[in-house]
Amino acid sequence: MIDLTLLGCGGNVPMPNRFLSSLFINYKGRKMLIDCGEGTQIAMKKYNCGFKNIDLILITHLHGDHIIGLIGLLQTMGNSGKTDDLTIVGPIGIIDAMKAIKVLVEYLPYKVNIIENPKQTFSLEHDILKDIDISTINLDHSTECIGYSLYFKRKPKFDREKAILNQVPQNLWKKLQENSSAIYKDKTYYADMVLGENRRGIKLSFITDTRPTFEIPEFIYESDLFICEGMYGDDLDISKAVKNKHMTFRESASLANAGNVDKLLLTHFSPSIENPKDFIQNATNLFEDTIIGEDGLTLKLSYTDWFDCNFKNLFYFYNL
Repeated sequence: MIDLTLLGCGGNVPMPNRFLSSLFINYKGRKMLIDCGEGTQIAMKKYNCGFKNIDLILITHLHGDHIIGLIGLLQTMGNSGKTDDLTIVGPIGIIDAMKAIKVLVEYLPYKVNIIENPKQTFSLEHDILKDIDISTINLDHSTECIGYSLYFKRKPKFDREKAILNQVPQNLWKKLQENSSAIYKDKTYYADMVLGENRRGIKLSFITDTRPTFEIPEFIYESDLFICEGMYGDDLDISKAVKNKHMTFRESASLANAGNVDKLLLTHFSPSIENPKDFIQNATNLFEDTIIGEDGLTLKLSYTDWFDCNFKNLFYFYNL
């Protein structure tokens, strides 16, 4: 189960009813953020996200509405008793930005590791987060900007017949589902002796602050959830989208359709849009399974196994 909370769905400046860009991810008790705009701390407190166990923060770019919330958040995490390492990933310039931020932050009781402009799929050396493959893509914005795709790997099925055929003691079956090997009575047994066919994991993609590019559909291909900016809802605002390097709802939906994703979640709305739902048809005309983001929107990505088929379920509701 992967729990998501859209902490802020606004762009440019915070509004009374809309915090700035940030997505909270809770995976097996460990926590991550994508972007950290102004107001992120307040939203995390409001929606009971907790600060201590944040291990990873992914920053798309260095505009204030995506990073300025880090200044207070780093300090709050330390005050919450965090001592485990924190990894921050971002585009070119993230190292210099973090140097500037640290000038404004008092002593932190945890180590901050920074990964700048990763060029390939990578994972972290972490007991839980190592199960996530993180990929990046360069986007077309007015500054260096990257999109993210997170692939939550799933363990292969347990194969009872295979375990019996390989004469694996039954008391090791569960252990080998969780570990690569186990020793029993001076003999080593391996996970592939009890595991069967591979199972598809869950793919989450996050694209914001960009014009559409030819590379995006392949990057987000078959995402279970595609979170994308929808800066402008009205098709008539296409000239603004082109000028400011953003997208309209229709353009975002077009990417979702081309990428064959399961669900599209629109976010990062212009302050000029009072009610983004007024423009939802501009997206659903191209991609029916579109969700309009709202601060506090909570989603759960999970699986249901039935007749040996894997069906991905997406549940969502609004925090009131």
